[in-house]
Amino acid sequence: MSEPIEIKVPDIGDFVDVDVIEVHVAAGDTVAAEDPLITLETDKAAMDIPAPQSGRIADLKIATGDKVSEGSVIATLEPAAADAADAATTGSAAGADSPHRKQQDRGETKSQSSAPAASGYEGKVDLKTGLAVIGAGVGGYAAAFRAADLGMDVTLIDRWATLGGVCLNVGCIPSKALLHAAKVIEEAEHMADHGVVFGEPEIDTEKLANWKDKVVAKLTGGLAGLAKKRKVNTIQGTAKFLSPYHLEIESAGDTTVVEFEQCVIAAGSEPARLPFQPNDKRVLDSTSALELKILPERMLVIGGGIIGLEMATVYAALGVKISIVELTDKLIPECDQDLVRPLQKRVSKRY
Repeated sequence: MSEPIEIKVPDIGDFVDVDVIEVHVAAGDTVAAEDPLITLETDKAAMDIPAPQSGRIADLKIATGDKVSEGSVIATLEPAAADAADAATTGSAAGADSPHRKQQDRGETKSQSSAPAASGYEGKVDLKTGLAVIGAGVGGYAAAFRAADLGMDVTLIDRWATLGGVCLNVGCIPSKALLHAAKVIEEAEHMADHGVVFGEPEIDTEKLANWKDKVVAKLTGGLAGLAKKRKVNTIQGTAKFLSPYHLEIESAGDTTVVEFEQCVIAAGSEPARLPFQPNDKRVLDSTSALELKILPERMLVIGGGIIGLEMATVYAALGVKISIVELTDKLIPECDQDLVRPLQKRVSKRY
């Protein structure tokens, strides 16, 4: 063992006086790198604080029920001899090696019973990065920006031409824009009961869709600016793993091979296709329903969940006669029904 080191609470965001809900070690315990030492709980999530390297816990400074902030001392650790020797030689031995040489060297000192490594890749590499993030949605770009803020070299990969994933491009944001338009129409109708009568609205679907697209473009463009400011490299394309440290990204027939040290997979979601669904242009999913290319006389919405009700609300406000089919006996079945009942009473008057 070498000289003891202090293990401190790292940067945990804008949280102070965070509760320690569990302590996983005691003085005298031997730990490996990344073993959890304590678990913290904020108002948003629980998180483990891991050991920065292997060794023996010399003294524990924290108990369950304590409150800690960034920089609070958790314990003192006597580093294992192998880690101390590794730290002393880092730099001279690994200077020009591949990003994963350090992990490979450490792996050679571990038990031979460890799982075999996946096949390697020996071909051409177009780009090297510290962190590769697959998926530029709300999970992916948040992870990429946070890592970049902490000093990592980050590459963000997404199949979309713009950042933001489903939520910003074809989900939450465009649907909320159209819901705003629907709200304006409905509020104008309600004012008739108070003596203010407007004429029947004239709907220009092309202009409405263009306005919705401008809202989306403003937000996705803002994300692109934030990525540039943080020097996050962005690549459009579909990624697949060639090895534990290599990705192949394909876009428009071209391929780019990226070598990385760490990777975050934030691939997101896409609309489900029902097994009985016919191949018919009149059948829309949540993405195509936001395009507003046509306003049919009638529309059937399969699914009385949040997305189905959002689309029903928009199209009903635009003059389409809506019917909803829901498998269960209530709308938004996963939601508190005390909240759903007044909503159901309101929408049942419209469709």
